[in-house]
Amino acid sequence: MKALDQLLDRLRQIVRSAMNQLAIFLNQMTHGKLTPDIITLTGLFAHLPIALLIGQGFFLFAAPLLVIFGLLDALDGAMARLQKKASAAGMLLDATTDRMKEIFLYAGIAFWFVENDQTYGAVWAVAAIGGSLLVSYVKAKGETAVAGSGLSHAAVNRLFQDGLFRFEIRMTLLVIGLLVHQLLPLVVCITLFSWMTAMSRLISISRKLRA
Repeated sequence: MKALDQLLDRLRQIVRSAMNQLAIFLNQMTHGKLTPDIITLTGLFAHLPIALLIGQGFFLFAAPLLVIFGLLDALDGAMARLQKKASAAGMLLDATTDRMKEIFLYAGIAFWFVENDQTYGAVWAVAAIGGSLLVSYVKAKGETAVAGSGLSHAAVNRLFQDGLFRFEIRMTLLVIGLLVHQLLPLVVCITLFSWMTAMSRLISISRKLRA
């Protein structure tokens, strides 16, 4: 598990470095008019047609678009740091839109399952989005518990990130499922491990708060 965490951290650093360079380029091209909030909202609304593509079974079109617009989740943070606009409001918007994206996508997945007479798959999709939201909810409640502790917003945001199935991992698996046209096994996997992550995070946060 530790080796996997180290690998994931390394990949995050690579993506973050690439997004930092892209943020510099876009900031120069737009003379600072491209704000982090614009990037965040663009990524959100782009997930609507992606969800529609999934619902209609166009998985090979949806997958690359999900990768492209998924990277905007890292780009808005890079732009916020570059323009010195990082704020609690920005983090709230970012976190909320991430949850909206997942709801859009799993709604599309559930629709595809129903249209293809796989009702049980739609049930798993509902359980998957429930587990995904629960992972974030537990983290948010933990952050609320330490509000006013004197930590910076960024420090609080990093404080309760325990668990393997974070947002970017769930999205990566979803892309893989779309590419190989095997949504059900991946949705089941996301469901089980998301719930495990939520429970693990709950236990970890509870211990930290008691300490």
